[in-house]
Formats: sequence, structure tokens, C-alpha cells
Amino acid sequence: MPDAFGLYLILTDPVAGYGACARAAVLQGVRYLQLRIKKRPEAEVLKTALALRKITAGTGTVFIVNDHLRVAMESDADGVHLGQEDMDIAEARSIWKTPGKIFGLSTHNEDQEKAARLLAPDYIGVGPVFSTPTKENPDPVVGLERMGEIIRSSPLTAVAIGGIDEKNLPDVISHGARNFAVVRAVNKSPNPEAAIALLMGIWRRHQAS
Repeated sequence: MPDAFGLYLILTDPVAGYGACARAAVLQGVRYLQLRIKKRPEAEVLKTALALRKITAGTGTVFIVNDHLRVAMESDADGVHLGQEDMDIAEARSIWKTPGKIFGLSTHNEDQEKAARLLAPDYIGVGPVFSTPTKENPDPVVGLERMGEIIRSSPLTAVAIGGIDEKNLPDVISHGARNFAVVRAVNKSPNPEAAIALLMGIWRRHQAS
């Protein structure tokens, strides 16, 4: 049965700093924390990854590196997240053979979700649900209805992603999302712990209702 854990936090240039956001995520019991740094030297990405690995090690927060398989391996992250244009999951698994590592995959439509089933990722991203400025060349918006249909029909653990914040989160959940990824709602906050607590609180209330 697909897993339900709520918030999947993606860190990209957080105003409060990577360390502060990671510590807030651990304190608030966030299950997944992803480091997503684009267009920076790999050495810089690795330095940040090592710092976040140190913060998350031995906690209940799973640390994922976006795109950079070598950084994920060298930082001993818990896993790597790959996009449709990145390395194939089968190839990534053949390179990173350490048991228990997590491999996530982005999907943007029904066909990609069905193709993902054959690859058996540990989870998939589904979106973008809403328009978002966090990507230079975003995929077409999926919308709430299609998001829900994709998630409900999939045997895979799914994470709704794309423009999700505290205002539209209730609609995302009511349309079938059991898990959701957030970028701006936390990265743009000077108080990441409060922002995380707000989002987690909304999710918990909907799970209880």
C-alpha cells in the first residue's frame, strides 16, 4: 500500500539557510528532506549535502539529493531523486548498489506514471499541480483533478508537487494527495520551523477528519 507521510520538504536557496531549515525539519518530524541545487559547482553541492547529512543522520528524517547521483553517494545520503531528463533509475541503481538506498522519480502525466511502475521507484512526484516559478522550464500544469486521478490509480507512493502552500494544501489533500512537496512556502520563510509546523498541522487535521 502506498505510504502516507505528509510533507516532503525540498530545500532550494532557503532564506533562513540550509542548516536552519534542515534542523527545523528534523525537529518537526519531516519524513523526507531533499536538497535541490541547480547550476552550481558540484563541490558546492557536495559541501551542502555533507552538512545536511550530518544534521539528519540518526534521525527519522530521510535525506535525498536531487539529480546529483555522485553527490548522493559521496555524502552517504539516503537516496537520490531523478527527473524525466536525468539518469535512468535502472542505471542509477546499477551504479549505486548500497542496499536500502531510495530512488525517487518525477512524473508529469498519466503515461509517465504508468512507465514508472515498470521501474519500481520508491516513490514518484506527481505534478506540477499548480504553476510554479521554481523551475525555469516547467512542465504543463496537471491541476487538482488530474493529480488526484493519477495518484488514486497508482500503486506507487506518490508525492504531489508544484506550487503547493498552506493556502491550497487543503484542496490538494481533498483531491487525493496523501503526501505533498513544498518549496517556496518554507524556503521563503524567515521562520522555517513555524512554516513547517503550519503545513504539518494542516495535513494532520485532514488525516484525522
